[in-house]
Amino acid sequence: MKNVFLFSFLMIAGIAVYAQPPQVPANAGATFGAVVTPEGAVPVGQVPSLLASKESAHMKVTAKVIDVCPKKGCWMQLEMPDQSKMLVKFKDYGFFVPTAMIGKTVVIDGEAKTVVTSVDELKHYAEDAKKSKEEIAAITAPKKEIRFTADGVLVTK
Repeated sequence: MKNVFLFSFLMIAGIAVYAQPPQVPANAGATFGAVVTPEGAVPVGQVPSLLASKESAHMKVTAKVIDVCPKKGCWMQLEMPDQSKMLVKFKDYGFFVPTAMIGKTVVIDGEAKTVVTSVDELKHYAEDAKKSKEEIAAITAPKKEIRFTADGVLVTK
């Protein structure tokens, strides 16, 4: 019986530790995922025009991080020039980023695409971002947006 309690405690502790964003600095030069260089990166404001005639495109983008998933660091949002946000997820859920990325300028390398995000998914992200119940309840329609799947992230400043 003692072993069952010990095993249960260790499993819960392991899950609690695993379900945290990485606790590492996000200083200039830090990389997460695949190695990324700044050469060839376009400003995030050019992404909509680069996707205008196609559904998706591989590209390098530079932008300011305005939010990171506080639960695990499994997504981040980049600031668009029109004050909207671009959601960035990480390829194959293969890496996470620290919450210290908020406010940093990054270069991301991967695939951008235009998607329609369902109400359920929008509410899920709002819950992850610890939005209020009122803000979550106000989400009632799907949203067309640009989504990015990053192979790697480089902090530039």
